[in-house]
Amino acid sequence: MNLPVILFWFYGIVLIAAALAVVLVRNPVHAALFLVLSFFSAAALWLLLYAEFLALTLVLVYVGAVMVLFLFVVMMLDINLDRLRQGFWRNLPLALAVGVLMAAEMVTLLLRNVTGGGGPAPGPDYSNTRALGEVIYTDYVFPFEVAAVILLVAIVAAIALTLRTRKETKYQDPAEQLSARPGDRLRIVKMAPETTITREAPKGEGAE
Repeated sequence: MNLPVILFWFYGIVLIAAALAVVLVRNPVHAALFLVLSFFSAAALWLLLYAEFLALTLVLVYVGAVMVLFLFVVMMLDINLDRLRQGFWRNLPLALAVGVLMAAEMVTLLLRNVTGGGGPAPGPDYSNTRALGEVIYTDYVFPFEVAAVILLVAIVAAIALTLRTRKETKYQDPAEQLSARPGDRLRIVKMAPETTITREAPKGEGAE
């Protein structure tokens, strides 16, 4: 058993365990950390296959997008940040363990390059990005177009679900707002002028 096979089994086991932990743990912070670990493990598997473009895309896009989305959801739910910070030291050991494990994965990848493990390396003029584009737009052009249509349908469905009318929700009609006129917003009311009322002095007042 050579080094690439050992690394494959190591990253595969870590990926499966992290993916199971994402759906099994109850704390959303722990789930997000395990999700980042699973993404890093998948990226390491792609690096073993000399797919650097896919690995970097997974790390930069998915890891960054998921963490930003998680923070955005936390802000939208109006979670008490003081209570959230109370569990910082409790979550710190798990965060450190995930960070150390990711660093160990990257170190093992560097050791693989130093020891010369793995299959035959591609030539110096090889570009996995160009190879990926050629495969997608030649051999798998029909599945690629089907996936694009499915994503388009999903986007339209998401917009339709967002714009559906609910009785408990207040809505604004942009067309009605744009068609508003100044006369509809301001009403001038003319009133008759008030008459001056003189107050009569009581009888006997001021009499000597």
